[in-house]
Parts: sequence; C-alpha cells; structure tokens
Amino acid sequence: MIVVFDAHCLLCNGWVRFLLRHDHQRRLRFASIQGSTGRGLLDRQGLQVEGLQTLLLVDGHRSWQHTAAIFRVLHVLGWPWRAAWLAWLVPAPLRDPLYRWLARNRYRVFGRSDTCLVPSPDHAARFLD
Repeated sequence: MIVVFDAHCLLCNGWVRFLLRHDHQRRLRFASIQGSTGRGLLDRQGLQVEGLQTLLLVDGHRSWQHTAAIFRVLHVLGWPWRAAWLAWLVPAPLRDPLYRWLARNRYRVFGRSDTCLVPSPDHAARFLD
C-alpha cells in the first residue's frame, strides 16, 4: 500500500511519522506529491497537485481518498488503531466535508515547511522518491 502525501505540509509529515512509528509490519510505503511517483499516482486517479484536498492511498489498482483512506490506513496498523472503523458509522457526506476543509486549510492551520521530509536511514527504503 502506498500513502501519497504532501511533503511540505506539517500535518501530513506528522501523519507519516505516526505511520512509521506504528506500522510494525512495514506494510505501508510513501510517495510525496512533490515526487514523480506521487504525481504519477495522482494522475492515474485524475487528481492534480494544485488544490489537492485529499490523502491518497493506493493498493494495486484500488485506491481510497478522504476519510476512507484514513480508515483503511488505520486498519492496516492493527489494534487499537483499527477501532477507528467505528467512525465509519458516520456517513461519508458528513465526514468528508470536514476532512476537505482541513485539507484545504492545512498550511494555514498547521504550517508549511520549505523542505521535504527526510526519512531516517532505516525507513528510507519505504519512500518511493
């Protein structure tokens, strides 16, 4: 599974660091939207870097966006994170607008870094660009 994220977004970088800490089975790999792999995955889904309002999770030919991507990623981490599926009971038309608002305002609310996340040597192989 590949998590496509914005490497300039401090919220996104925090999310990736969280996933690296908790993905003990090392099932997740990462591609930034600033790299060629991440852009290619966005293109395949018809998404553009400019104005991007979603996290993208890709597993082979399947992909998920918005809160569905978050729930799927947390499911991969196992317990106790898998319990987040309880939020699935809230319909996507109610969950996703809040997610999109946060994604649209991520730089203003959480900040932006001029440099991309640099993984530690033990995690470098999990990053595709």
